[in-house]
Amino acid sequence: MPGPNPAGARSGSGVPGPNSAGAHPNSGGTHSNSGGTPPISGGTRPKPAGPGPNPVTRASDPVRPYVAGTAPAVPAPFPAPPPSAVPAPFAAPASSAVPASSAVPAPSTAPAPSTAPAPSAASTAAGPSTASAAARAAEQRRAPAASETPSAVELLRRTMAEIEPIADRVTSYFYALLFLRHPGLRELFPAAMDVQRDRLFKALLTAATHADDTATLTAYLTHLGRGHRKYGTLPEHYPAVGEALLGALARHAPGSWGPRTEAAWVEAYTAISQIMIDAAAADGLRAPAWWQAEVVAHDMRTRDVAVVTVRPDGPYPFRAGQYTALETPWWPRVWRHYSFASAPRSDGLLSFHVKAVPAGWVSTALVHRARPGDVIRLGPPAGSMTVDHTTGNGLLCLGGGTGIAPIKALVEDVAQHGRRRPVDVFYGARGNHGLYDIDTLLRLQRSHPWLSVRPVVDDESGGPLSGGLPEAVRQYGPWHTYDAYLSGPAGMIRRGVDTLVGIGIPAHRIRHDSIEELVGATS
Repeated sequence: MPGPNPAGARSGSGVPGPNSAGAHPNSGGTHSNSGGTPPISGGTRPKPAGPGPNPVTRASDPVRPYVAGTAPAVPAPFPAPPPSAVPAPFAAPASSAVPASSAVPAPSTAPAPSTAPAPSAASTAAGPSTASAAARAAEQRRAPAASETPSAVELLRRTMAEIEPIADRVTSYFYALLFLRHPGLRELFPAAMDVQRDRLFKALLTAATHADDTATLTAYLTHLGRGHRKYGTLPEHYPAVGEALLGALARHAPGSWGPRTEAAWVEAYTAISQIMIDAAAADGLRAPAWWQAEVVAHDMRTRDVAVVTVRPDGPYPFRAGQYTALETPWWPRVWRHYSFASAPRSDGLLSFHVKAVPAGWVSTALVHRARPGDVIRLGPPAGSMTVDHTTGNGLLCLGGGTGIAPIKALVEDVAQHGRRRPVDVFYGARGNHGLYDIDTLLRLQRSHPWLSVRPVVDDESGGPLSGGLPEAVRQYGPWHTYDAYLSGPAGMIRRGVDTLVGIGIPAHRIRHDSIEELVGATS
């Protein structure tokens, strides 16, 4: 469950809505605010201390304080899914005990009253041995064989299967219960809760699906625990969330709920909480929960696409191809994911490509409202769509819409490492007007003979590569010695993976960010 407004959720609220154009982290995502700073007043932009800074100002220069803020946010038991663990049923790591403050009370273990029918007069008259034999036979008919007793993981999955058709109702009830019992937590969440409801169910489903895959689930929960630091999530927040979760499941899954199922969920949630708490604590020793960053340049490329350059208030280590979450002062506790549009720079500046979408809260603010001097917040870098510099494989890169941002960063990364390896970029858009960064890529192509850039459009306006991505790559190749990178709308990613596997690229050499996050990267 995503913390107050986690990443990657969909919008649909009627309020100015979610993130940039359906391109992977480069488009949108969410998360929430950390605590300790006074709340931001909606609609007010932080006033610059003086004239807007020069875009070439170095990252080491001081950045004015961020004027938005919230109290600590509530953690989420099962946050939103990135790419991908705890043994069934989510056994907590042996090295760490769950603190009493974060443990969920165990269910009652009192035995249920027996419902066995009283022996009949006939069986009693037949004598004790006959009566007991009849009772044993009846008991065997009632109770499943030991081999048929469901495991804890199976109990979790049965619960999820039962609530799946009514997911909206269950998650709405969960939040209503949480805020009713702990009203002070409501202000830590975004005003519109539709994104939260959607994300909670997906997180629960992911946890139940991978319950018996220790490596995958641990990696997933570790990522979530680190990401929740920017919400101000603390260990003592977890019991309230666990209490509301169990209450919602018990009410809406009567067919699968019972003492054993409740015990399985308590054990699972306790272990999940501990993994996230430990991950956050370890990450806190290495980096801050979030960075402040001042907008130093705002370049409108089209009427709805802007390149936003910011200067963080301290060193910000990341790798080309990764992404981060952004929060603006106009929408406190609403975070969206955007990819870095360049490799790490000597001046420490960071750039993002943002497309404003209808009802897009963060994207619209960044495109149409942000100006030099404004201060935003950055979450920690994330994502594994990075270049493996230990191999000489070529790079086949597909970037759709603002998804071209991390692709450009990968090209710069290869150039910086100075190792000549073929890089083929297919830059897709709906029409020629959508190729807003083509001139930048063509300049890179002129400077680096190992780079090939091919624009691709979806419409039938003519040209050698009309028809769209990813189908255009079939006209070239072979690609069996290449590593593939995809960034763009979730639908393009799915089609791209199928196409690339179909033309002979092994699945383990196809890299993109989590489809689950991409789905929410549109606000």
